[in-house]
Amino acid sequence: MKTEILSKVLLLLPTILFVDFLLMTLLGCLTNQLGFGEDFYCGLFCDIGKGILLLSALIFVYLLLPETINNRFFSKNVKTS
Repeated sequence: MKTEILSKVLLLLPTILFVDFLLMTLLGCLTNQLGFGEDFYCGLFCDIGKGILLLSALIFVYLLLPETINNRFFSKNVKTS
């Protein structure tokens, strides 16, 4: 169980953050080519970035939460003979 949680933290989290980086980079390049000004980058672009990061954090917690609950509450400490 702990290895599954550790693998999600070490593999899934960097993957999610890299996808966020790619999305924000593509959005920034696209809006630059379309001629959006500095007001866009200081306002709406930052809000979009915060939304994408918040959504990514919620997805990560959603994927990690069932395993941590199972590991925390339903693991049995059995003595060996």
